[in-house]
Amino acid sequence: MVDFPDIIAIGSDHAGVILKAYLIENLIRKGYHLEDFGTHGEAGMDYPDVAHPLAKEVESEKYRMGILLCGSGNGVAMVANKYPGIRAAICWNTELAELARKHNDANILVLPARFIELETALVCALTFIATPFEGGRHLRRVEKISKIL
Repeated sequence: MVDFPDIIAIGSDHAGVILKAYLIENLIRKGYHLEDFGTHGEAGMDYPDVAHPLAKEVESEKYRMGILLCGSGNGVAMVANKYPGIRAAICWNTELAELARKHNDANILVLPARFIELETALVCALTFIATPFEGGRHLRRVEKISKIL
């Protein structure tokens, strides 16, 4: 098992900036360390400008895992999943967040900022962070994700 640094990367586009600030405040309060990849305001910006650097750094194992936010979650997930070592999962409830970690070894949680309540997003993040990968039968499936057949 890889010994990851205990820092979580977090980033959003303009649609997720308020939710990102809420998550940062509450996750820090619970003792987590975060690196904020931006954006820092509600002015329109291009989500790939945040998602690419965050995904690259999580893939390099500089960060334990990542959290990305945009309006629907789709844009940042598509960008992050371009990186072979990334398994970004869009989640909007705790069951999905738990299963993304347990069964898929997801390393980036993607939250759809326009479709999730603040508290639900926080519980999803806490669940995602705390849930270990089960391995076992899921390992061979996860190993096939980045293989091109």
